[in-house]
Amino acid sequence: MALSDKSKKKGMSAGGIIVILAALLIVCFLVSFSIGRYGVPIGQVMKILAGKIFPLEMTWAQEMEIVVINIRLPRIVMACLVGCSLAAAGAAYQGVFQNPMASPDILGASSGAAFGAALAILLGLGSAMITGMAFISSLITVALVFIISLRAPGLKVVNLILAGIMVSSLFSAGTSYIKLVADPSNQLPAITYWLMGSLSGIRLDDIVFAFVPMAVGLAVLFAVRWRINLLSLGDDEARALGVNTDLVRFVIILASTLITAASISVSGMIGWVGLVIPHLCRKLVGGDYKHLMPASMLGGALFMLVVDNISRNLLSVEIPIGILTAFVGAPFFIYLLLRKEKTL
Repeated sequence: MALSDKSKKKGMSAGGIIVILAALLIVCFLVSFSIGRYGVPIGQVMKILAGKIFPLEMTWAQEMEIVVINIRLPRIVMACLVGCSLAAAGAAYQGVFQNPMASPDILGASSGAAFGAALAILLGLGSAMITGMAFISSLITVALVFIISLRAPGLKVVNLILAGIMVSSLFSAGTSYIKLVADPSNQLPAITYWLMGSLSGIRLDDIVFAFVPMAVGLAVLFAVRWRINLLSLGDDEARALGVNTDLVRFVIILASTLITAASISVSGMIGWVGLVIPHLCRKLVGGDYKHLMPASMLGGALFMLVVDNISRNLLSVEIPIGILTAFVGAPFFIYLLLRKEKTL
């Protein structure tokens, strides 16, 4: 009875933290519309957003509506989606591979997307084709990793990781070659900037493109988060509990790859989110994926939104998000490693 009460108390505490994360995300979401070189009062922001749903009298300047709806809304929504997706994928991979260092690019999705985007820029294709090629190339990379791991003898999980490292290295070499032969006056800077990660060029079309794969992948991970707990026990224990480990692992990896590919294709290379945020949320709510998965989703969205606000407002020139996430993520991860109590 005491154990049951203790578990219930812990669950309530984790649920409260998730509610706090959700509240912070909502507040940050609304405040983000006001932050920028063209200031918009929060009251006007709420009226403009409400005016798109309800018939309200226009009491704000037309310029305000253009800034809020056409410029800031796509970027803010995409920041939330990308942060949510990368953190969820990182949490899922860490559970599936039983590896605290696992991140969304463990199977080469990031390297594949980078190669596809660099190739599209080299060929002089438009932004929509760059996004599309990055997405397709990312999926092809992970599919290639799966094929290699299935044909290799030995442990499947180990084979996946090793194949991911090898294929990722191969596509990274291809990206380096493309940078070598690219025009240094325009193509090379474009490739370099894409690789650093940014949300500066996000449009409503990008949200339409990325939303479906992100929504599907996130819904699957949220639905099977209970199964990740069982996979964390090991294959033998999970099978003893009646779990088809191969099928569950395939579904989780497929969903994680889908949201990772969609995220990277629209935002470029953004690291550390999928590695650091799950560990932070694990410290806050525990290792039970019943709470860890939703906490990671909310925490990733909140973190990315804060970093994006810093990116576009800290200096006169926008700082690529990939640089900021590394500046924040690496020291924080070192802090987690140096703590006395076990965190990883």
